[in-house]
Amino acid sequence: MGSGSSVNVKYKYSLQKSENAFKAAVLIQQWYRRHVARLEMRRRCTWRIFQSIEYACEQDQIQLHNFFSYLMDQFTPSSSKERDFISRMFISGESYKEAELEKYCDYESIEVPDSYTGPRLSFPLLPDHATALLEAFQQKQQLHARYVLNLLHETRKHLKQLPNISHVSTCYSEEVTVCGDLHGQLDDLFLIFYKNGLPSPSKSYVFNGDFVDRGKQSLEILVILFTFLLIYPKEVHLNRGNHEDHMVNLRYGFTKEVMQKYKVHGKKILKMFQNVFCWLPLATLIDQKVLIIHGGVSDTTDLDMLEKIRRDKFVSVLRLKKRKESSRKPEIQAINGERESGADAAGNEAAPRLSLHPHSAQAPSTANRLEFSRWLRQTVQEQIDTCRRLVDISESEPEELTYSSMVSLKDVDELCLTRQEEWKQILDVLWSDPMPQEGCRENKVRGGGCYFGPDVTEKFLEKYSLQFLIRSHECKQEGYEFCHNRKVLTIFSASNYYEIGSNRGAYVKLGPDLIPHFVQYQANKTAHMLTMTQRISRVEESAFRALREKLFAHTSALISAFKAYDGDNTGRITLHNWATAVESVLRLGLPWRMLRPQLVRSTKDGMLEYKSWLDDLAMEQRSQEHIQSSLLEVIYRNRSNLETIFRIIDRDHSGLISFEEFQQTWKLFSSHMNIELTDDGINDLVRSIDFNKDGNIDFNEFLEAFRLVKQCPV
Repeated sequence: MGSGSSVNVKYKYSLQKSENAFKAAVLIQQWYRRHVARLEMRRRCTWRIFQSIEYACEQDQIQLHNFFSYLMDQFTPSSSKERDFISRMFISGESYKEAELEKYCDYESIEVPDSYTGPRLSFPLLPDHATALLEAFQQKQQLHARYVLNLLHETRKHLKQLPNISHVSTCYSEEVTVCGDLHGQLDDLFLIFYKNGLPSPSKSYVFNGDFVDRGKQSLEILVILFTFLLIYPKEVHLNRGNHEDHMVNLRYGFTKEVMQKYKVHGKKILKMFQNVFCWLPLATLIDQKVLIIHGGVSDTTDLDMLEKIRRDKFVSVLRLKKRKESSRKPEIQAINGERESGADAAGNEAAPRLSLHPHSAQAPSTANRLEFSRWLRQTVQEQIDTCRRLVDISESEPEELTYSSMVSLKDVDELCLTRQEEWKQILDVLWSDPMPQEGCRENKVRGGGCYFGPDVTEKFLEKYSLQFLIRSHECKQEGYEFCHNRKVLTIFSASNYYEIGSNRGAYVKLGPDLIPHFVQYQANKTAHMLTMTQRISRVEESAFRALREKLFAHTSALISAFKAYDGDNTGRITLHNWATAVESVLRLGLPWRMLRPQLVRSTKDGMLEYKSWLDDLAMEQRSQEHIQSSLLEVIYRNRSNLETIFRIIDRDHSGLISFEEFQQTWKLFSSHMNIELTDDGINDLVRSIDFNKDGNIDFNEFLEAFRLVKQCPV
């Protein structure tokens, strides 16, 4: 009986021990799930911060372009010198004529010195040339400017022969590999080739745009891709992205990168890149079933129209000129013979009449067929030239002149409308993003393109008998993401895009069955050594640092917004009002109340002393930049725009602008910035900021001019 009692005790003890172990396991599991949930919440908040700031910056770029368009509409040059300056400043993006471009970018006149030890290219290119380039770039060597220009010249010739939509078949290769944005991150491209193999007759690639900007090795990526394109023209395909645009390059780094690497011939190289970009195809179609485009589609996307567009005319998608109706109408009426001389209805001086006919008062008699034929050709040519000026079409190869073309050119409004429709087709393809909601609406977050819903995708796929779309344009944490019932696939190949550990890169492989197979990677070794918690903490710290800079840059506007909720002028507001005011100023669409603990350190009774909070932000930024707080705020808020403006004025990309260019620029801005400066005032300003007295103005001196005018308005 004693032994039985002992067994029961042991059994109860064992049962109790098991129960305690089970409870402990449940507690650990609950703790771990809460820990993972908190990490996931932090990760998502961090991601939203990065994306909101990135898209707000892109919106600024388009708004800056609209600002220049506004200036062009409002500014009336007072002299031929001002008119010439404005013309030079804004036609830098126009296409060169064929002969002019070849003469300007003549690579044969550039000698390669004997001391040059980098890779050498000879055409036609061979696989060994590509291998030599890869090895040279891994060793941080630079390709000589002569070879860069020669490569761009040959690439341009090849691209001109390609259609707007490239066609790829899996019948001729085992599989097709599709890569997304690379953004100047050469290590990602090297890793893709290491994992997947180099392009070859059995290894086809489609690179879906955004090869450049942000990263530091955009030029090397383009050289490698263009080299493989020329070696394997049937196996390598390149789509244009929204960053293959010289206006975007001015802001996001590619222009600066080229000029730093090629100080002597950088301007020629940039001009050739600019021309090559506008010849890149707009889409790729695999087996007539999978469409690859950089951005997306809209409810008006028409592949038939997209195939017929002269893509080279759109050097920058941000640069479609929109003439005001009031300024365009007299010219249109003149073409139709409706414009009378004198003043218009508003009492303004009439624009010079554009004659429909040649200088002779009337047409020659039809009895003399030769003379009449010459007159007719001259008349049609004048109409063509007039319409080109109106719709901003530069001359290219000669067109056959017929009576039907003369008749069609009479309706200039219709021609302008067609130009606008073509521009929108390209803009939507390069800039659009998918959204979970139904419908199609303007993409106000980026400032360009549209948001398209699952219904738009479904109708588009059904219309063109497609299975699904592959696009890029958006950074994804895992490198890829499906949406719209797995009918839209986003692929992004630049790992660690925002910060080390922020995201993986990925590429997708498609075989004859068109079933996507993904490969993910991290190109940075440091990212592999970090735990999940360390990685999220590092990325989070970077995101909040960028957000604090954004908040500091809008200090003045935030104070005004806070005071609206502080009627008694106590210097304190509720946290709810703080979140509402911050969103009203920054318009980033962030969950401010959730982010508040990371941004607001101390509160009393649920109230925030906003002045001390802003002082803390200013102190944090001043520790990095030893400049007075008010000026630093202005610089933080406007530096990107000012740098872009500076580069537009600096047409030769030398990093310097002349006194004359500076003077004309300030005249251009004065009407919009509410700054009144006389000619003498501008001359005094330009002399005062030329610190080194070299007769030119660099970017730091340009910022100084902005500071002087902001502090001491005349």
